[in-house]
Amino acid sequence: MTVYVDSMRMRATVGRITANWSHLSADTTDELLEFAARLGLRASWIQNPGHVWKEHFDVTDSKRELAIRLGAKPITMQEAVTLWTAKREAARAA
Repeated sequence: MTVYVDSMRMRATVGRITANWSHLSADTTDELLEFAARLGLRASWIQNPGHVWKEHFDVTDSKRELAIRLGAKPITMQEAVTLWTAKREAARAA
């Protein structure tokens, strides 16, 4: 199983934080939640819970870099879309 962090780096303000944001995703929900906890992210911050193919956490550049240091695989946005599409198709086929 693998945890991924994409290269989106979109500038946005979320709450009081203005930063570049990317997506942290994983092959499974459990793996995503476990890794997010290691980054100090709250489980309640997960985006699209219950939709395995599009579950993710939004992460700032500093969390993105920490995720990579902790073993997350950096991927491009195109690779992220390909991964999410494959997960969606697998979920539909199940």
